Amino acid sequence: MSRPASGTRERIQDVARELFAQKGVQRTSLQDIADQLGITKPALYYHFESREDLVRSILQPLIDEGERFVAAQEARAAGDPATPRELLEGYFDFHYRHRADLVLVVTELSTLADLGLIDKLLAWRERLCTLVFGRRSTLEQSARGVIAFGGLQDCCLQFPDSPQRRLRAATVTGALAALGMPDA
Repeated sequence: MSRPASGTRERIQDVARELFAQKGVQRTSLQDIADQLGITKPALYYHFESREDLVRSILQPLIDEGERFVAAQEARAAGDPATPRELLEGYFDFHYRHRADLVLVVTELSTLADLGLIDKLLAWRERLCTLVFGRRSTLEQSARGVIAFGGLQDCCLQFPDSPQRRLRAATVTGALAALGMPDA
């Protein structure tokens, strides 16, 4: 069912993000969200069929942009492939833009697994590792990739008060070292 675009829909998503961060997805009811907004629960249902629909609507832009980023890097690999530094910088920039929603991802893994979103997020790391190390990477290389790409994502959350440029430089340098490519 298609829903109309409106400021109300975005306000619902904003309040839901706040409540999900405070109480968790499972402990936040649609009634809690409606009460916080000063609207009725049926008004909320006009915009979202369920809590899962609301969670998915919040995270879908992150999922869509992440998929576009990884797919673009894979397409680029055929001609002028990105360097490991460029991959990491782009991946950092993506996560930094979506860090508010990443909090929801890391605090609600079981809920997101039920929605089928975790597998997609983890697959990006594997696909990016393939771009860095090739299809026949060793266990050591794969582990380094998980540390580099996962650690990069974590740094976007761990240091929210750090200036973006400084955090990007430190994070990418650390991720390159984890990949075993400190000079790349």
